[in-house]
This record gives sequence, structure tokens and C-alpha cells, in this order.
Amino acid sequence: MSAKRLAVVIVPVLVLVSSALAQVNEVSVTAGRTFVSTQTIVNSSAPDPHIHFGDEISVAFNYGRLLKSVKIFGIYAELPVAIYPRMDVHSFQGLTPKDIGALFVTPSVRVNFFSGESVTPWVSVGGGYGRFREAPVTLYELRNPGPTGTNTGVVQFGAGLDVYPWQRWGARLEARDFYSGAPALNVNTGRSRQHNYYVGIGVVHRF
Repeated sequence: MSAKRLAVVIVPVLVLVSSALAQVNEVSVTAGRTFVSTQTIVNSSAPDPHIHFGDEISVAFNYGRLLKSVKIFGIYAELPVAIYPRMDVHSFQGLTPKDIGALFVTPSVRVNFFSGESVTPWVSVGGGYGRFREAPVTLYELRNPGPTGTNTGVVQFGAGLDVYPWQRWGARLEARDFYSGAPALNVNTGRSRQHNYYVGIGVVHRF
């Protein structure tokens, strides 16, 4: 076999091999819901002294990069970004904002089990920045006397499962707790922080 013909055979093989080995990046997008537990207004005389939050549609984006592989484990640096544009807020007193929205950006470290395989569960932890948007009006359409924007620090804990029917494309199921400061609700709940539980499903691409 001539050198030219040998190169024609070898080069595509090397390209495929290098492509497979170079899959150190991941991007994903998921959609789901964010859950905030009911809160109680301190010293309220209202018949229903609770604040109830709607379980609204949310989206999350993620970029991850493989830093190191240790046996079956893959250690990734990742950047989860989660958004719920609008979450209804209900209280009998009607002093709370009509709705809130939130953005969470939390650089994290993720550990994948059976990294690079077709099925890979994972856990994640990190922290970063959050911003709440409070509606300019209250539940009863009066002017909101409080802030309409609140910055906060966020701690993120997550777990999930990636399944790859194809080499580069797969499905992601994830659950994350964005443990943040509290939005400005104009009432005293005795809380300075709250859990924002996100559960979503979507697609993941590795390259």
C-alpha cells in the first residue's frame, strides 16, 4: 500500500479517535418547575397567616468542562444558571408583591459517576449570585411599598442523571436547591433565607 493510500485510511481514523477523546465540554438546557415552601407571617392576626408560592415554569442552562478523570469519576467545573421569570405570591393580607421572579448563577463543582458512559449520575455543589424581581404592585393591585429588586448570595446543591442514547447527545434529569436570601415580601416571616427547589428535564450535548 502506497504512503498516500495509507494516509487516506489512517487520517480519518485519527480524526474520529481525537474527536471522541476531546469530549471534555458539556452544555445543557432543561425546563421544569421551581418550588418554594409556604411561609408563615410572624404575629399575624389574619385568618390565613401564610404566604403561598405558585409552582411556576422555570428553565436552567449549564456549561460544564471536565477537569480530571479518576477511575469511574469525572470531576467537572460547571456553571448552572436557573431562571423563573414569574412566580405568583398569595397572602390573605395582600401586602406581598403580586409575583416574584429570580435569576441564579452559581459556579459549581460536579462529580459524575461512570463519567463518559451512556448512563452517568452526578452530584453538584457550588455558590454564587442571585437576583429577585418583586412586582411593582401588591396582590390587590396597589403600589408595592417595598423594593422591586433584591440581590443575594446563593448556595447550590444538586443531583441528576444523564443518559446518552447517542455518543454526543443525551437527556438530562436534574434537581437543584438554590438556597438564597429571601426576596422582599413586605412582611415578617422570621426568615432571612429560603430554599428554591428546581426540578427539570431536557437535553445535554457533549463535545
